[in-house]
Amino acid sequence: MAELLAGDLYRFQDLLSPADAEVVTRVRDFLQAEVVPVANDHWSRAEFPFDLVKGFADLGIAGANHSNLLSGWIALEMAHADASMATFFGVHSGLAMGSIETCGSDEQRERWLPGMRTFDQIGAFALTEPTGGSDVAAGLRTTARREGDRWILNGKKRWIGNATFADLIVVWARDLEDDQVKGFVVRQDNPGFSATKIENKIALRIVQNADITLTDCEVPEADRLQNARSFKDTSKVLRQTRSGVAWEAVGVMLAAYEIALTYAKEREQFGRPIAKFQLVQDLLVRMLGNVTGSMGMCVRLAQLQDKGEFRDEHSALAKAYTTTRMREVVGWARELLAGNGIVLDYDIGRFVADAEALYSYEGTREINTMIVGRAVTGMSAFV
Repeated sequence: MAELLAGDLYRFQDLLSPADAEVVTRVRDFLQAEVVPVANDHWSRAEFPFDLVKGFADLGIAGANHSNLLSGWIALEMAHADASMATFFGVHSGLAMGSIETCGSDEQRERWLPGMRTFDQIGAFALTEPTGGSDVAAGLRTTARREGDRWILNGKKRWIGNATFADLIVVWARDLEDDQVKGFVVRQDNPGFSATKIENKIALRIVQNADITLTDCEVPEADRLQNARSFKDTSKVLRQTRSGVAWEAVGVMLAAYEIALTYAKEREQFGRPIAKFQLVQDLLVRMLGNVTGSMGMCVRLAQLQDKGEFRDEHSALAKAYTTTRMREVVGWARELLAGNGIVLDYDIGRFVADAEALYSYEGTREINTMIVGRAVTGMSAFV
């Protein structure tokens, strides 16, 4: 069994079964050996480490039928190493594979998922648009028009992770005939499809986000997700992946806490380690409190998922709460490192920047707050 992470004060890792703990050990060893040493370099250059894809494939965890506790812990471990690589994996295994698993036919699952499990085919998920994010349920502008045994897609997508190199891009579009949102699997060589890398990002720089343009893009009927009939089906995918982002937020917090703790023990001022100063210990304990509370929420969320007692407000509250606490933790860690906190050499700068993206994607705090508010009051505040 892997050693407990420094921030796992309440020993949540002990809740994993021995078999699941072995998976976590394998994932952690790979990430620490292969991802952590190269993360800052690739982040600074905004380049993706394609040579690591085989290592992710060899882990055998993409789309696997894990318990939700193990799936969550894997997301935690990914983000604990690097939030960009956690996002790459989450987009591929969670959003793209999850869409096909949830909304595809038996034939489509058999056609696409085996190759995605081995990373021979990499997935992306195209929902967000240049003029729409939180309002996509009612405001999706990308359209789909059926012509015989093919569909014609027109529109634009933005912030689509993996889309510059993905083999299978799940594109969500509104059917002009019935005004319902449907899903389509699009390839790079589909006529009318183009993806352009978004430059000048300050967060998740390793992730290859793209602007997608669909100009009379042709998609065969065979590549329409057969069980995606409305945005309610899209929401089924988002409900599951939103909880994964909560786990990622915990991973980022754990990394920030560890960096700050190590630094406090080693950095000396006024003739002694700064860890001996009361105000420094106060920062560390505040961080640890946020980590522990967030981990407890995520563990309970996973238990509810495994029991089949999982609702929208459960993942919405977890995503809103943990990402807010994450922002506090990375800020306190940067504060503890003072000037050294703004250079990549000490790692924390990368986590501070990447936390901003996790805070916003998969539903903003405000939108998730209204989801929970609607559930507890019985009244909707959505416009």
